[in-house]
Amino acid sequence: QVQLVESGGGSVQAGGSLRLSCAASGRTFSMGAMGWIRQAPGKEREFVAAIRWSNYIQYADSVKGRFTISRDTAQNAVFLQMNSLKPEDTAVYHCVARPGGLTTIPDDYDYWGQGTQVSVSA
Repeated sequence: QVQLVESGGGSVQAGGSLRLSCAASGRTFSMGAMGWIRQAPGKEREFVAAIRWSNYIQYADSVKGRFTISRDTAQNAVFLQMNSLKPEDTAVYHCVARPGGLTTIPDDYDYWGQGTQVSVSA
């Protein structure tokens, strides 16, 4: 089993920035891809970004150029730097992980954190 704990959420105005962190523990050697999935009230879960090792990265079109994902393999951590935030970025952000490669399908991720709230006001 892998445990994921997120931190760094909060409330900001549009145009602001936040940095999310995710610490992994447990059978971390089994993790291939790590990433972020978000869910806004009344909406489906949405892929945000994922990373495998340090050089295989994928972003949702809605966040390209604004969000940056990075990973510290030695520390078993993944980060999401979010800049130029928009009200439509408001959601609960979940850290996710899976043994395999990158995927944009939320259901393909085996491990999920509890989530951290990000709220962006206009």
